[in-house]
Amino acid sequence: MDHLNKLTEQLRSNRLSRRSFMQQGLAAGISTVALSLAAERVYAATPKKGGNLRVARGHGATTDVLDPGLIENGYTIGLALGGYQGYLTQIGAKGELQPSLAESWEASSDARTWSFRLRDGMEFHNGRSVTAEDVIASINHHRGEGTTSAAKPLVSAVTEMRATSKTVVEFDLDAGNADFPFILSDYHLAIMPANDDGTLNWQDYIGCGAYRLDSFDAGISAELSRHANHWTDEVAHFDTVEVLAIIDQNARTAALVSGDVHVIDRVDLKTAGLLGRRPGINLMSTTGTLHYSLPMLCDTPPYDDNNVRLAVKYAVNRQELVDKILFGYGQLGNDHPIGSGQRYFNSELPQREYDPDKARFHLKQAGLDSIKLEIFASDAAFAGAVDAAILIQASAKGAGIDLTVTRSPNDGFWSDHWIKSPFITSYWSGRPVEDQMFSTTYQTGVSWNETRWSHERFDSLLVEARAELDSDRRRDMYWEMQQILHDEGGALIPMFASYVFGVSDSVGMPADLATNWDLDGERYLERWWFA
Repeated sequence: MDHLNKLTEQLRSNRLSRRSFMQQGLAAGISTVALSLAAERVYAATPKKGGNLRVARGHGATTDVLDPGLIENGYTIGLALGGYQGYLTQIGAKGELQPSLAESWEASSDARTWSFRLRDGMEFHNGRSVTAEDVIASINHHRGEGTTSAAKPLVSAVTEMRATSKTVVEFDLDAGNADFPFILSDYHLAIMPANDDGTLNWQDYIGCGAYRLDSFDAGISAELSRHANHWTDEVAHFDTVEVLAIIDQNARTAALVSGDVHVIDRVDLKTAGLLGRRPGINLMSTTGTLHYSLPMLCDTPPYDDNNVRLAVKYAVNRQELVDKILFGYGQLGNDHPIGSGQRYFNSELPQREYDPDKARFHLKQAGLDSIKLEIFASDAAFAGAVDAAILIQASAKGAGIDLTVTRSPNDGFWSDHWIKSPFITSYWSGRPVEDQMFSTTYQTGVSWNETRWSHERFDSLLVEARAELDSDRRRDMYWEMQQILHDEGGALIPMFASYVFGVSDSVGMPADLATNWDLDGERYLERWWFA
């Protein structure tokens, strides 16, 4: 059954033809009936309308809010992307930029002025038309001195916006940005109704996405129903959807096995193989930009000394983490957030290895023979985060680092420790373009800079690369930025993880699944259906 699941996954992702699927399956001793049924499930790709989908997510907290500038985890991101929110652009299954609320866009020759044309006849869930003024209010929500939005650095280059008609909005930037349409696909930058005074009405949960948000109980559950007047009927195939926040991994898995839910994310990798062998359940895996981070606050002793940070980075056996925490569902990280499949991944940057001698060398450079440190770990960050911290504790001991692992409760972990405690477990789903990732969490002073790191050369390159239209020059700058983070950054990034999720075989999905976020780029509500 394991072999059948692997072959089915290859068939689903177009890595295997149907003929090769049958030939390899028969050679492995799988019956023709079993192979034919599996192939029929894959090729039953005609979406059907109807049914109530129940989903259990391994994230969410009672402190969650749906202010688009503050949503921050898989639970709330999934409600927005492909749920009740609409965006000017979107990322396709193969990482390509696609039109969404904006049917087209064009730029000036220097990429400093961009014009976006909205589709005609689009409606918010309250029946009001979507206009260019709503776009302006939605983007302004993330701009200005008073904003608390994590997307502020993404739109900080916008100097002026104009509605030249009800369906056309123009953006002026302070410098050219070849990736600006990509930026507008960010999950924070939802288009919501403008109030009469030009501010944004997000409090009523009125969006223009494929679903209406009927109820939201932070950290517990949300209920959605299909928006009958959505601009296209090619998405949103479920009548209704219920999304549950079930942080406990065992409870989440049990809910799928019992049939109480149809979809779970963040499958326990230790038992993933067993789950995939259960009748009626498909185990899915996609690899993209998801990475696990252990941020150190660079403005807090002892991590304000880069030699201490380097000692910690060399004290980690990364391969052991990939083998024992990811169970092979991932690859080594190199202390920067750019995935190996991205356009400007630095393929020539040497991989940092476990080296206790180099760790001790950097401790000595910091004037230390040994050091005591504490890490706050919680599986709210990622499945196996506490176990990962314990493995690091063991490997660090040989490097002169006495690491205390403090297990923290899942609920409240982010509000209690993120960008507050000096050394914690964390994760990032990444971003489709390098500028988004760097601008969101590594630029000096941005609200989601989880290491409170600052680097003048890095900031300068960030602005320069954003405006550079020559691809070779951009590559050189992004390569140097990855080198800077590798050598001086505050984030230990030991591994990139695959998204592994379990789905009832009653759920149909397209052959290509997006990898920029979990669950088909967090657009599973739009793209999946009951087979």
